[in-house]
Amino acid sequence: MINCESNFTGRTVIISMFVGAIVGAAAVLLLAPKARRESAERIREFSHDLKERASATVDTAREKISSTVSRGRDLLDEERSVISSAVEAGKEAYARRKAQAPAEG
Repeated sequence: MINCESNFTGRTVIISMFVGAIVGAAAVLLLAPKARRESAERIREFSHDLKERASATVDTAREKISSTVSRGRDLLDEERSVISSAVEAGKEAYARRKAQAPAEG
């Protein structure tokens, strides 16, 4: 085993810890505001980009929904016309059949 003699006294250790704390605090004070500003700027940029992407996505969705609704209305109008024609044809056929029934009976 290696025997190391320590020349550090309790006072030296306390002073070293005190100096280290001061240096650490100074480093935090010098670096933290810059880091906070940079972080705040990054957050602002990220939120702005996110807002723009969300807005673009909403606009795209609105366009697609509007187009789909428009096509649905057109299809509904076409089908309504076909169904109305079929109903009218059915009514006419029923009326003809009904008119023929007393003559046959």
